[in-house]
Amino acid sequence: MLKVCIFGGGAIGGYLAAHLARAGQCDVSVVARGRTLSAIRSDGLRVRTASEDFSVPVRATANTRELGVQDYVFITLKAHQVDAALDDIAPLIGPRTTVLPPTTGIPYYFFHAFPGPFEGRQLPALDHEGRQWRTIPPNQVLGCVYWIGAHTSGPGVVVQDGAKAGCPIGELNGSDSERVRTLSEVLCASGIDAKVNKDIRSAIWVKFVNSLSFNPVALLTQGTLGEMATAEGVLPVVKAMMLEADAIGAQLGLAIGPTPDKRIAMTVSAAHHKMSMLQDLEAARPLELDPLSRSIRALRELTDVATPTLDAVLAMAQLRASTAAHAIEKQEQHV
Repeated sequence: MLKVCIFGGGAIGGYLAAHLARAGQCDVSVVARGRTLSAIRSDGLRVRTASEDFSVPVRATANTRELGVQDYVFITLKAHQVDAALDDIAPLIGPRTTVLPPTTGIPYYFFHAFPGPFEGRQLPALDHEGRQWRTIPPNQVLGCVYWIGAHTSGPGVVVQDGAKAGCPIGELNGSDSERVRTLSEVLCASGIDAKVNKDIRSAIWVKFVNSLSFNPVALLTQGTLGEMATAEGVLPVVKAMMLEADAIGAQLGLAIGPTPDKRIAMTVSAAHHKMSMLQDLEAARPLELDPLSRSIRALRELTDVATPTLDAVLAMAQLRASTAAHAIEKQEQHV
């Protein structure tokens, strides 16, 4: 039986692990910490969607050495948390392990097997001293894009926002490999729409631009997607940010689609959903803004594309993130 580890027990990790465990087609484990770990151990994982509400027991641990080498590892941490977790991730990876790192920002492996002048280009601004590249070799990576709007209503309890959820996966070179087909079949059998995408890099780009555009605006407005959609003048700013970013992607040689209008319509269809960065702000957690900002700066250095709207919104969002961090520090000092 395939061994699948979900490294991270938050909304996305819990959603994947619960569905896989319920289907029973693989040996599933979750790496979690603190209250989430305790909740999963005592009560299992619970997932609530528009159509069902189920709970399932799942093996959970904080010690990856208990689990050993896996066939597949999903890293469902925030992008800014991965570097600090590499020493704990390493025991899960053997020479035949397939890893699916997070893709909120541009992942360290983005130019691996990318035909053209940027093939094999490493991105030091996104992977300090190449630690991720060495720990998780790009040839062992599958790309994955999480179109799963979800939040945790408590430790070990995941609530899906919106009626649709899926996570296309794919080889970076576009091949139809056995490992990507096998994982797709396992995920689909568990109830997770995970079709094989032969241009997963472009799909990663679309999700990155979505996060890059919607998350900072959500941080500044503190609105749900529905509130952002109905407020005058907000979505045109989001669209302008997308167009600027897509101009960089076009210079890099990416085939980008669908159009910003279609991407915006799909996103705001989950009207009650709060973007992950707003969820983190309200929960006084560190914000995932730096990986997004560093990603677009790193790619902009490779092209000659102006991004005035992105620059302005990111600057304001960075100030909001800084004030939020100072507020957290003050609270901790008085505890």
